[in-house]
Amino acid sequence: MTPPAARLLPGVTAERGPAPLHSRSGAGPPPTDPTDGESRVWNREYQRWYSPSLSRDMELLVLGHAGARVLVFPTSMGRFFEWEDRGMPEVLGEHLENGWLQLFCVDSVDQESWYATWKSPGDRAWRHVQYEKYLLSEVLPFMAHRNPNPFLIATGASFGAYHAVNFALRNPQLVSRVVGMSGLYDIRRFTDGEEDANVFANNPSHFVTHLADVGRLEALRRMDIVLATGSEDAFVENNRYLSGILWEKGIGNALRLWDGWAHDWPWWKQMIVKYIGGSD
Repeated sequence: MTPPAARLLPGVTAERGPAPLHSRSGAGPPPTDPTDGESRVWNREYQRWYSPSLSRDMELLVLGHAGARVLVFPTSMGRFFEWEDRGMPEVLGEHLENGWLQLFCVDSVDQESWYATWKSPGDRAWRHVQYEKYLLSEVLPFMAHRNPNPFLIATGASFGAYHAVNFALRNPQLVSRVVGMSGLYDIRRFTDGEEDANVFANNPSHFVTHLADVGRLEALRRMDIVLATGSEDAFVENNRYLSGILWEKGIGNALRLWDGWAHDWPWWKQMIVKYIGGSD
């Protein structure tokens, strides 16, 4: 079954720039959708404001009313409504209804950063730096204002996993748990192999090897890190590599390999339910 086409910004297609990380390759039927036949109700808020960090309007979706705060990143060039459209909140419905989790689903600027092939690699990376500033100076304060729970989880699937893991590893003093599903953590695929200071600083597969700051390392060692991917996923070796270099730095993490390709929404629904509470 081929997944439905992702909802993208007007004028942006999945074929523009590097191939999106979420693309089905005929690896057999997906598992049964665990949300079939279910219908749940929880708090839902739409938010939009002008971002000084990005000099444009940005949108996000809040789902749930209390609990651990979850920063949710969409897949390649995805939108803030992607998780809702794909039924991800339904599998977490009990958590949302009982106030155990509150999802903050952010928009991406991938089409202006890593997927903007008309820009130089340095300019692509700089737009991502501005995106992280938006997250740190605008989204996280908004989340804290709405919900004072100190426990912050970052998560995403495919390219969203890159965003979640990169953000968490760069800001371990802020993130308590990160769940990366089917991610690629070497961004040089999107920079024509080039790596300036900003690319390096946002390339987990590279900057982790050079970490030496004692405080940052200790914060990373306190974080719960889950990397889940298919054993036949094209990025499985990169997941193994990142897991290995984290362990070399004394940073514990759970590398969880699923049978087959496992790079699609039915698998991600199962993964998020299994790992949102931490590694098994």
